[in-house]
Amino acid sequence: MTPQSFTSIRDLLRYAVTRFNTAGLFFGHGSSNALDEAAYLILHTLKLPLDKIEPFFDARLLPHEIEAVLQVIEKRSVDRLPAAYITHEAWLGDYRFYVDQRVIVPRSFIAELIPDHFSPWLQEPSAVSNILELCTGSGCLPIMLADAFPEAHVDTADISADALAVARRNVDDYELQDRITLIESDLYSNVPPKKYDLIVTNPPYVNSGSMGKLPQEYLREPQIALAGGSDGMDLVRQIVAGAKQRLTANGILVVEIGNERAFAEAAFPDLEMTWVSTSAGDDMVFLLTADQLP
Repeated sequence: MTPQSFTSIRDLLRYAVTRFNTAGLFFGHGSSNALDEAAYLILHTLKLPLDKIEPFFDARLLPHEIEAVLQVIEKRSVDRLPAAYITHEAWLGDYRFYVDQRVIVPRSFIAELIPDHFSPWLQEPSAVSNILELCTGSGCLPIMLADAFPEAHVDTADISADALAVARRNVDDYELQDRITLIESDLYSNVPPKKYDLIVTNPPYVNSGSMGKLPQEYLREPQIALAGGSDGMDLVRQIVAGAKQRLTANGILVVEIGNERAFAEAAFPDLEMTWVSTSAGDDMVFLLTADQLP
């Protein structure tokens, strides 16, 4: 195809959907289908409002605009880069974050629980003064936590200096430098020896069998942020084991484990985990209170 083959967004949208479906792309980084992903990439490339495509459907595009969109379509189809790496942005709810290939694309069901302050398990949200978030990646969750708990300070840790550089950019963008402390740390190793009212984590949890079956788009992400060992629970075990001494008496631990509920229950047969409902069901996030922890 040449740029001369197209005149409008309608033309490009149809072409992009066909290219994406023909290439058998995987959609799991913000969009769930080829149409939504194509619309997002086209609107972003043309710097148009992301929620309004209809008014521009039949607008005639300039040759350089068509060329720019075609390049993005090819990059997504051939290189199989997640859309977020092409646009350098990802969204969680109403929050926009900068991303690049130093971090996994932000996606977390914990983000759905933050606006409600983890009710009813967190008894006094207004009294929360210290929060710890582990495996921060892009810094998306600590930013949302700082916003939801305005009286709290958030310590957030990641083993990757590259990831923390991206997190720093996002923290700075949201002007939360005074309320979020970024720590280069292997889980708790460099975390201050203080008590936290809330520990939140979306750690690497993909089991080794599933790692070998991941779509190519996931293989574009840092594998250290995905791989969780043979049963996916290597880091989760360490997080649970160290949480008791880090939590206040009424503190809670919130852990996201994706599709690994069976492995999680096998790893912690003696713990009374509470499985929290999210838009994906009751298998993605578990919660433990301080007095339930070993």
